[in-house]
Amino acid sequence: MNVIFGVIGAVIGAIVAFVIQAVMLKKRTEKIVKDAEKEGETIKKNKVLQAKERFLKLKEEHEKKIKDRERKLQSTEDRVRNKEQSLSKKIEDVNRKGKQIDNEQKSLESKVEAYKVKHTDLDKQHQKIVAELSKISGMSSEDAKSGLVEALKDEARTSAMAHINEITEEAKLNANREARKIVVQTIQRVATEQAVENSVSVFNIESDEVKGRIIGREGRNIRALEAATGVEIVVDDTPEAIILSCFDPIRREIARLALHQLVSDGRIHPARIEEVVAKTKKQLNEEIAETGRRTCIDLGIHGLNAELVRMVGRMKYRSSYGQNLLQHSREVANLCAIMAAELGLNVKVAKRAGLLHDIGKVPDEEPELPHAVLGMKLAEKFGEKPDVCNAIGAHHDEVEMKSLIAPIVQVCDAISGARPGARREVVESYIKRLKDLESLALGYDGVSTAYAIQAGRELRVLVESEKISDARADELSFEISQRIQTEMTYPGQVKVTLIREKRAVNYAK
Repeated sequence: MNVIFGVIGAVIGAIVAFVIQAVMLKKRTEKIVKDAEKEGETIKKNKVLQAKERFLKLKEEHEKKIKDRERKLQSTEDRVRNKEQSLSKKIEDVNRKGKQIDNEQKSLESKVEAYKVKHTDLDKQHQKIVAELSKISGMSSEDAKSGLVEALKDEARTSAMAHINEITEEAKLNANREARKIVVQTIQRVATEQAVENSVSVFNIESDEVKGRIIGREGRNIRALEAATGVEIVVDDTPEAIILSCFDPIRREIARLALHQLVSDGRIHPARIEEVVAKTKKQLNEEIAETGRRTCIDLGIHGLNAELVRMVGRMKYRSSYGQNLLQHSREVANLCAIMAAELGLNVKVAKRAGLLHDIGKVPDEEPELPHAVLGMKLAEKFGEKPDVCNAIGAHHDEVEMKSLIAPIVQVCDAISGARPGARREVVESYIKRLKDLESLALGYDGVSTAYAIQAGRELRVLVESEKISDARADELSFEISQRIQTEMTYPGQVKVTLIREKRAVNYAK
């Protein structure tokens, strides 16, 4: 029983504790609800105040916008009112001027009527005068008009021809003077090196003992070197020198560099020769490409195709009449740029055409085409502009010139090739050409003497004044120049100067 009562008491105590906790929780809940209601009222009041403030702010902004709009409308109305007033004034002025015009028109009409009456009288008088003049002169008015017109035409034609001749002569003088000025200035501003060797290179050695090592046992080394390079190697009694002979300058350069490396290394045998020659060819091809790139950079030429750049580099090892082709092309490019600048043309296009004008001389293959036409086809193949391609193809008159760049390239090519020291000739052929020039002129009747001067670029012909008249002198000079052009080969141009004079000499004793 005691245990039961103890359990019941514990349960009752727990129930009482639970009830007390419930009552306290309810009070706390009621307090939280009251606090939340107070806080909500506070928030509500704040939001209402904020809403009122925003409403007032928006109202002020709206009123401000309305005032601005009313102000703008007022200014617009003022402008419209001013325009209406000015238009009203203009309309009044127009009406007033219209009335004045009407009055002037009426007065003009009255004057026209009076003029018609006077004109009728004048026509009658004119007809009487014409009839009297016809009787006196025996010519009708139409015949007199036609005669007067023909006389005026003849006078005008004569005067016009005189003016045309004066203008033509003046234009020729000015054109020749300006052309000489431009050419002289261009030549003075460009200078390059003299002629170089053509088909032989000399390889210097320290002693003649090296010759035996180069020849090898039973000549196997020199035969291997000649087969690998395609160059004839001449080992003779010339002290401390070996001659490399070949018309292809690139092969000669490969042979020279390979020999230099073999002699420096000391190992000379056929297998080593083939290895060194192959390596030298690769290095020389890289050097050719680098030379082409450096040349384009020096001249300020950009966007050139890689194959054309390589061809420009190959020009370094090619010569024309003893003149290095790369130096010649660089000189022509600079001359073209200067001349194009003087004439107000595109300097970059002229310089590009000048550099590429001889690329037909350095192709990988040798087709049966003139180098100018081949160069034009290569330029077209690698995407050059039509003006550049035409200038390349036309610089020897093998295609028609289609732009002003073409004659500039032709002239600059002649300047570079014909200047003193640019190209080398054999003395015998040079003297023969001078003698041929003189003998050609002496073959004409009436020619007393002839002199080839200025390295064969001018021929002065002295004629007998009794046999050759002034008119015949002009014809003879032209005939000699045409025969030189068709029968002889020469660099640049030959000037033919024919001199005819009459001298009267007497002595006082």
